[in-house]
Amino acid sequence: MKEKVSVIIAAAGKGERSLRAENKIFADVNGVTCIEKTYSAFKNHPLIDEIIITASPCDAERLKTLFPAARVVAGGKTRTESVKNALNELNDGIVLIHDGARPFVTEKIIENCIAGVREKGSAVTAIPERDTVARSTDEKNGKPCYIGKDGLLRVQTPQAFFVKDIKDAYAFAGDGTYNDDGEVYLARFGKLNFTEGDKNNIKLTYPEDFEFNKREVRFGTGFDCHKLVENRKLILGGVVIPHGKGLLGHSDADVLTHAVMDAMLSAACMRDIGYHFPDSDPQFKDADSMKLLEKVVNMINAKGYRADSISAVIMAEKPKLKDYIPAITDNLARALRLPPDKVGIGATTLEGLGFVGREEGICVHANAVLSLTAN
Repeated sequence: MKEKVSVIIAAAGKGERSLRAENKIFADVNGVTCIEKTYSAFKNHPLIDEIIITASPCDAERLKTLFPAARVVAGGKTRTESVKNALNELNDGIVLIHDGARPFVTEKIIENCIAGVREKGSAVTAIPERDTVARSTDEKNGKPCYIGKDGLLRVQTPQAFFVKDIKDAYAFAGDGTYNDDGEVYLARFGKLNFTEGDKNNIKLTYPEDFEFNKREVRFGTGFDCHKLVENRKLILGGVVIPHGKGLLGHSDADVLTHAVMDAMLSAACMRDIGYHFPDSDPQFKDADSMKLLEKVVNMINAKGYRADSISAVIMAEKPKLKDYIPAITDNLARALRLPPDKVGIGATTLEGLGFVGREEGICVHANAVLSLTAN
């Protein structure tokens, strides 16, 4: 039986260095608050069992409203006190401790931390220092000194440990002053395991850290129609829909996925699916459109963009699609690497008008919003 995995999100600070009117955890990050984006990274991960958020008195009620599924606990005067308060809520298993103002944590980082604890007892996220580091005043002689960069790491969060070990380390630390949880653990056990972080996993601290919100945003549109015929499967968003007819096409004729792909390619100024996956090419005969969508996502990413949101309306007289929309949405969200609430799928009839109204075909209109990936 695997250990319970908990997350402590440290969000009890004031964020004064950001020079914002309110706590920086409520700053906008790609359309949601910073703390919501941080929380979602863990909430949506299948390996995470529970989340605890430390909060200052003035933010506690707002955080409880935003995250009813989380446990919100009172923070202390320092980060150390806040983490201690949260650790008191835990008894066993693995805990990841993360900064609330570090919203770009990835699935890979989370998985690296959990695996690192299971293998070596601790896992502190870090990246190699690329710039030479110097100290303005050396403690011994009072003069500037160069430290270098070889072997130096830039420490990030999350930092992960077995609950019993980090609670023991904090008890051992007493009222000592430490930079973070990894240093507390190191002081108690004399060892520490580092795991691979990410240069994008930045902590939002100063005003310039929030400039990513000014990055370029692209909008695109896509449209596709396919004829309904007998002896074909009806596939929409990778979901097979029971119906007497299916859509005719060189591939699986998934008209919804085709329109979504075209919208993304349009936003990135990368032509259309007919250009990239021509029906004259035998390799795309009966192709799975969801796999083609994965290729488009990779193409978009390679150009420096990612999908922020997708919306589409399916125009079909029959079959009725309302019961299939949730499965279609979830399927597309996985392929697009988006949370389902960023994928809006609707359906409508044409009230008997035109070839769609005569049940001769199905059309889809889709829109895509892309943005440059974080620096």
